[in-house]
Amino acid sequence: MAWARFSSLDGGVIEASGIDAVTHDVDEIASGFWAVVLTFEGNLTAVRMSSVARDADLAVDLARPTWAGVDGRWERSLDDTAYLKGVSEIRERIARGTVYQVNLCRVLSCEVGEVSVRALGAVLAQGNPAPYAATIDIPEAGLEIACASPEAYLTRRGTTVTSSPIKGTAATAAEMLPKDFAENVMIVDLVRNDLQHVCRPGTVRVDDLCRVEEHPGLVHLVSDLSGELREGVTWQGVLDASFPPGSVSGAPKHTALQAIADLEPVARGPYCGAIGWIDADRDEALLAVGIRTFWVDRTDSGVGLLRFGTGAGITWGSDPAGELCETELKASRLVSLARGGSGMVAP
Repeated sequence: MAWARFSSLDGGVIEASGIDAVTHDVDEIASGFWAVVLTFEGNLTAVRMSSVARDADLAVDLARPTWAGVDGRWERSLDDTAYLKGVSEIRERIARGTVYQVNLCRVLSCEVGEVSVRALGAVLAQGNPAPYAATIDIPEAGLEIACASPEAYLTRRGTTVTSSPIKGTAATAAEMLPKDFAENVMIVDLVRNDLQHVCRPGTVRVDDLCRVEEHPGLVHLVSDLSGELREGVTWQGVLDASFPPGSVSGAPKHTALQAIADLEPVARGPYCGAIGWIDADRDEALLAVGIRTFWVDRTDSGVGLLRFGTGAGITWGSDPAGELCETELKASRLVSLARGGSGMVAP
C-alpha cells in the first residue's frame, strides 16, 4: 500500500497511506493532504493521501520490512578529477563577473534489487535523525524516497511562510571559514528577494542569521527568514518566485542554473528539489530541500538504481580540494548507513 511518513511543523510525525489522486499540476492541490515531490528540474508529483494520522493516532504496523544494506559499487556522475575541474571553471566564471556562487553537485548511483525505502527511512531515522525527515513509498506514482534533510525550503502556517537556508558546512564549528559565513549571507539575500515577490511589503525579515546547527557528523550555518503572503498568492506563484531553493542553486540564480546545466552531466531529480507535504485544508505545508536523500530509479528493464546526491557551494574563496572534501563529508555517514543497515526495521 502507498505509504509516507513525514516530520510535522510541531516537531512530531505525520503518517499517511492510500491514494485518492495523483497530479503533476500544483494548482490541483486544493483540498486534502498531499505528499509532494518537486524535482530540481521542476517536475512535480503530488499524491493526495486517503488516510492521515498524526503522532498519538499512529498505529503500530507489525509487518515491518528490514533493511539488509547495499553492497554494490557506487558510481559517480562526476569523478574527483571532473569535480575539481568544475570548481575551477566556476571560479573562472566568478572572476568574469557572470556569477557569484554556484552549488556544484554529483550524484552517486548503486544498482540494487528489490529494496524497501520504508526500511531505509528507518535506518536514516535511527542513524542520522533529521528535523525534516521524510519517507515516501508510493511506487505507483514513481516515488521511492528516503530523506534525512536538515534544511527547510518552505514551511507554511496560514499566511506565514518561512525558509531556513543552509550554507556553510564543516566537521566542527571551529572549522568554519570566513567563506562559509559569506556564502550564507549571500544566499540569505537571494532568499529574501525571492520571498519579497510573494509577501506583503515590509513583512519579509531575517529572524536569525548564521546560527550554528549541529547534525550527526557535521555542523551547518543556518539562517531563518519569514514573511506574510499577499492575498491571492497561489502555490504556483510561491514556487515561481522561490524555486529551486537558492542554497542548492546559487546567485544570481539564473546564471548559477546555467553553470549547473553546463557542468553537471545528469539530472538531479528529487535531490536538491522539494520533498514534503501540503495540507490544503489547514493551509499548512512543510517542504524540505531534498538533500541527504536517497531515491530509487526503476529502469524499463526492471533494474533498480539507488541514488544519492552530494554537493558544495562554490565561491571565489573556494579551494577545489576543500570543496571536494565537503561533498565526501556530507555523503560519508549516509552512504555508510545505506551500506550497513543490517537488522534495522521500519517504524
